[in-house]
Amino acid sequence: MGVVAASMMLGATGAIAESSGAKKPLGKMTCEDFLAVDDTFKPKVVYWAVAYAKGGKPEAAVIDVEGTDQMTPMLIEDCKAKPKESFWKKVKAEVKKIEKKM
Repeated sequence: MGVVAASMMLGATGAIAESSGAKKPLGKMTCEDFLAVDDTFKPKVVYWAVAYAKGGKPEAAVIDVEGTDQMTPMLIEDCKAKPKESFWKKVKAEVKKIEKKM
């Protein structure tokens, strides 16, 4: 369900739709961009980014919902501390941590 909801916000190129109507590719999304997303959509953005980080194709990835739910508040806090850093790099680092625990 998270991927379906997130797909409404995402284009085929992996871009996040911003309130202005402009799109930004996930790889260029900063923490500041992520924090600008409405709070109700932040978990969906994280679900999609995690799925994409696992295989590059969101529809083919299996998501650890519990791990991803735990990751979202950590990403928010880290992004608040370092808003200019890459959101994508933070997601990939968190995915690696989760995969090591499995």
